[in-house]
Order: sequence, then structure tokens, then C-alpha cells
Amino acid sequence: MTDISPAALRGAVDLSALRNRPAAPAGQPDGSAAGGTAPADGALIRDVTDETFGEILELSRTVPVVVDLWAEWCGPCKQLSPILEKLTQELAGRVVLAKVDVDANPQLAQGFRAQSIPMVVALVAGQPVPMFNGAVPEEQVRQVFDQLLQLAAQNGVTGSLSTSDEQPEAPAEEPPLPPLHAEAYAAIENGDYATAIRAYEKALAENPRDEDARAGLGQVRLLDRVQALDLQEARAAAAAAPQDVDAQFAVADLDIAGGHVEDAFARLLDLFAALGSDERTAVRERLVELFGLIGADDPRVISARTRLSSLLF
Repeated sequence: MTDISPAALRGAVDLSALRNRPAAPAGQPDGSAAGGTAPADGALIRDVTDETFGEILELSRTVPVVVDLWAEWCGPCKQLSPILEKLTQELAGRVVLAKVDVDANPQLAQGFRAQSIPMVVALVAGQPVPMFNGAVPEEQVRQVFDQLLQLAAQNGVTGSLSTSDEQPEAPAEEPPLPPLHAEAYAAIENGDYATAIRAYEKALAENPRDEDARAGLGQVRLLDRVQALDLQEARAAAAAAPQDVDAQFAVADLDIAGGHVEDAFARLLDLFAALGSDERTAVRERLVELFGLIGADDPRVISARTRLSSLLF
């Protein structure tokens, strides 16, 4: 199962070739199967085809879409699909479930690189995010849905779909970004983290109280640090050198990016406790940076701050 993090939108499959496929024939309901069956549950659960996928891709800019790739002959699919449908209904419009029969829609199966099914992928702002393969217990599926909603919110996808009129409720219109923030955001979209870092640093130099710039700087610094790391290599290096600050930093960064916040904090606090006073400064500064990234009110940050204070005094 995949832990969903802000970095999950990088390096995913390219679905651009499917974006501009023709719309469904006249008279066929949006998002319906080829046989013309109307979408169930207020269009929260839809049968999607090669031809209608473009509409789902655009819908994912307003509300996250969970794509269930399945087939009639697939036994595990029949175990997983009811769980996906149940959780979609419980979320009452905060996600849409798009069901893709891979036998009937080979172009979508190829686009998602579906080598085995069931395969579940999310769409957030038009970008695919891996979720999991195979039949997964309901509690684990629920956890991944929660992570998906968090990732969607971080990327501004906070709308919902009304079950009454089937029209997406657009999120409240936000004021335009300040120029340096817009520059940083555009750079992040292009994978140019160095430019984004410079833009946020300049914004903070102009206004040291710009908390949005401070949070953005922490996020993009993290993305910049983890983009070239290999998880297995980093863990092996950290295990071989428990007091190597850089090696422990690398694994902590990967843990944060993967959503394992408590593991990252515990690793750095253990490192802080093991080091001499002259070597602790960098670890404390990295902890403070990560505290700001997660949020001062987060219980995990509060707990870690408490332990850090006890180690300091």
C-alpha cells in the first residue's frame, strides 16, 4: 500500500494523451458506461470509458477522483469494489469513484500501466497518484482515503459533488497569490525547486512575518532534498552510521515526505540525545524547520517539542 504525500504528484504516469478524447455520444449520460446505464449514487460512483475519461480528468480539478481498475473475471476486484463504494458514499461528495473495466477500455488500462488488478489510483488536479494494488482491508483503504483528502487540500482541490443536482460545488474563490508566491508556485509545478526556494526566501526577506512563504519554503526545501534520494540506500546508510547527521536527516526527510511524521521526529530526537552539545545545533534547527512544516498545533509536533525541551534542559 502506498503512503500518499505531497511528493506523490511527482513522477506519476502521464495521462495527457487521454485528456482530449471525444466526449460521450449525444444522449449518453456523462460518465456512464457504454450501455447507457445512468451513474449511481448521485454521480458519486461512475462507470468510465476510454471516451469519457477526459471529463473525469477535468472533474479531478474540483474534487479528488478515485479510479478503480477492475474486470468481471477478477475475484479480488469483487472484494475491493464494495469497500471503495461504501467509503465514497460515506464521504458524501468529497470524492468521486470512477470504475474502469480494463477489458472494455484497453486505452485506459494502458494509460495507467495496469499490469495487475484490482489497481486503485487517484486523480488530483489532473495528476495521477498511486494508491494501492490488490484487495486491501477496509481500515487500510480508509486510511489511504484520508491521506488522499489531505493531499487534495494541499493542492487546492477542496470542492465537493452535490448528490442532488450532480454539479460540483466549487471551492471559495481565493485572492490572487502575491507575485513572489506565484513565481514559487509556478517553479514548483515545473519541478524547479531552486527557483522556488529563492522566490520564497526573497518573500521572507521582504516580509519576515509572511507565514505562508515560510511554510512554502519548508515544503519546497523538503521536496528538493528528497527528490534524488533512494529510500533503501538511505535507510542502509543511516543504520550503518547511527550518529551520522546527514544520513539520519535523509531518512527523516523521506519519512516526512511519506507521511511517517512520528518516525521522523523520533529519529531526530534520538539523534539529538546521542550527540554532544557542540553537534546538536543542526539537529535542533532541522527539527524546528520540520515542526513548522507540519504545524505548531499538530499533536505530533506538540509531543516532539515537549521531548526536545526536556533534552535541552
